[in-house]
Amino acid sequence: MSTGTSAVGRRRFITFLVAAPTLTIAARLGIDVTADAPAMAAGRPTTTSSEPTTEADLGTTYVLRVTSDNRIIFESPKADVGQGISTALAMLIAEDLDARLTDVHSELADADNLPGQSVGGSRSIRDAYDPVREMAAQARARLVTAAARRWGVAADTLTTRDTAVHAPDGRSETYGALAADAASVTSPDVATTPKPISEHTIIGTPASQQEGRAIVTGAMRFSLDVAVDGALPTVVARPPTIYGTVESVDASDTEAMSGVVAVTTIPTGVAVTARTFHEAQRGREALRVTWGPGPVDDVSDSTVNERLAQAIPPFADPPLLSDHVDGRFEFAFVNHAPMETNAATADVRPNSAVVWSSTKVPNGTRRQVAEAIGLPEDAVTVHVTRGGGSFGRRLSSEAQIEAALVSQALGRPVKVMWTRDDDTQHGRMRPASMHRMRITYLAGEMVSFENLSSAVQLDFGLSPVIIGIDPGALGYPSIGSAFFALTQHTPYALGTETKELNEVPFEFPTATWRSVYSGHNRAAEELMMDRLASKLGKDPLGLRIALANDQPAKALLRRLRSESAWGTALPAGWAQGIGYHEEYDGRAGCVVTIDATDPAAPRVTSALVAADMGIPVNPMGLEAQFMGSVMDGIASILRAGNHIDSGSVRESSFADFLWPRQRHAPTNFRLVLMPTTGTSIAGAGEIAIPAAAAAVASAYGRATGTQPWRFPLNF
Repeated sequence: MSTGTSAVGRRRFITFLVAAPTLTIAARLGIDVTADAPAMAAGRPTTTSSEPTTEADLGTTYVLRVTSDNRIIFESPKADVGQGISTALAMLIAEDLDARLTDVHSELADADNLPGQSVGGSRSIRDAYDPVREMAAQARARLVTAAARRWGVAADTLTTRDTAVHAPDGRSETYGALAADAASVTSPDVATTPKPISEHTIIGTPASQQEGRAIVTGAMRFSLDVAVDGALPTVVARPPTIYGTVESVDASDTEAMSGVVAVTTIPTGVAVTARTFHEAQRGREALRVTWGPGPVDDVSDSTVNERLAQAIPPFADPPLLSDHVDGRFEFAFVNHAPMETNAATADVRPNSAVVWSSTKVPNGTRRQVAEAIGLPEDAVTVHVTRGGGSFGRRLSSEAQIEAALVSQALGRPVKVMWTRDDDTQHGRMRPASMHRMRITYLAGEMVSFENLSSAVQLDFGLSPVIIGIDPGALGYPSIGSAFFALTQHTPYALGTETKELNEVPFEFPTATWRSVYSGHNRAAEELMMDRLASKLGKDPLGLRIALANDQPAKALLRRLRSESAWGTALPAGWAQGIGYHEEYDGRAGCVVTIDATDPAAPRVTSALVAADMGIPVNPMGLEAQFMGSVMDGIASILRAGNHIDSGSVRESSFADFLWPRQRHAPTNFRLVLMPTTGTSIAGAGEIAIPAAAAAVASAYGRATGTQPWRFPLNF
């Protein structure tokens, strides 16, 4: 990842015909590193195909193949970890190729030599929308031309539908039957431009996830399901404290156990390899390890909170005769907790290595594995597999490195699996943070908004969202403080804004968690709007509408008010709450209803999300994303967090890391999409989380008559 002074700005792409025995079209998405840094950080670059792109600045490559058996194969460089992008990408192809959606199949591409093969920042569909549609349109034009030349008719008399070309006289040929001829068409006889929005019949129409049935029936192959001949199950004994070290190992009892093949000391612990995972885990339990200290053994929650409080500067003196509303908010560490824990299979030989795993940064994984085992990067192959969730977790490559190291030591393939306890106690976390905020007003007018925050230092690692950010060149002390300043946008007119994040350097295993800083920072800002409304004696949603910065924001908030029946009388202990957020080229607002009759056991009963997403590629996919966002909001506000006790994570599994279960889900969920205007497209994976988290906290405060400030509430 580039972190030099240049910044990533506009994305550019070119499409081209690939020499192959069957029709193959490729699109290369380029990265222009000449624009200002805020362009990338704010997630608002544009895409064009009208400018040349050189090999040096290519970001990633998409490949589309039409096979002789009438299958459309899309080689996607974007990992699918459950967010539904494989289906959305297939819809883009089917639309402009006039193919049946069931004929389009996505395959995850291996790590390549281009820098942009990564998933993050809700960029996947935004980046792919234009180049993938153009690829499909290019392929369609060549297929039509091949049919016209075969039949000796004018190409513009032919039509396409259902993965076939049709002539006016009733003749037809499948794309598969034409693919070989189309591969030699260098100059199509018909237009190669994608369809206008007015002609879309697939894009914008709800579609079930193509892999949905395979996922729920167990047929889908995830990282843990990879079958490599001779790969031995392996687990790792890990230290009792974060980043502890191995001082000595007595493995005699383990090595004497039936089924155990080897015991290997690696930098992160002691690996036990056996014939089965059960035998490996039994062997791990029998180890006698003397552990050395880690870098945070003397750190607990109280230490973290004290350091965070010290890192926040005081407010500026308010203007004479003005009034203000203050707030302090604290957010605990939060584990990513994907359903599939870390896993990887590796086969390392003297001069080569092959890794099979889910990773959102294939090239970064390949580079780190190569460094760990001392091979050149081009000697390492990374096969990307489907992932069972991520939320930011699969931006790091610990399991892949561990598998490679053990395989290298044993000279045979191994499959490493992290247990749930491993992932909870040694996995990555959203950093703990603290926020002090003040809104100052005078004579009914907003004067200023101060947002002074601190957080445990965030390890961006291989995250693609930091490409091109040089904090020093931008005047910030760290990548985190720069990213915070560049991304945290308050959508209300609150006067002069001061926003500052000070990072505190603790050696915790942190990582970007879904929505990075927005999930907690924007939730806190929305709670400030509730406090301001209470102080001014105004309706919280009405105040947001009045202070919203632009008309699209006002329109979405008004839609929320009408669709949610805002203000309807509710029983004692019940209330509605509101949250709103803008990012990733889109807008989302959320209203939830909560039953806090028992304040210790609040229950979100309904949730409404209104979103302005530009062109909605798959409305059903958007609905699924926003359902998950609401659950994440419920989790981080009401239930799920990690305690730190003397360098250890207290929680060890879903028994005490209380992620919401199905019984905690709202029984009523609705998504309202604002009318499509223009040709923009927004990222869906993270935009609704800040709004949902804010709405849950807002509803709880209104239902209980309190001002919640420490999250999750059950801490």
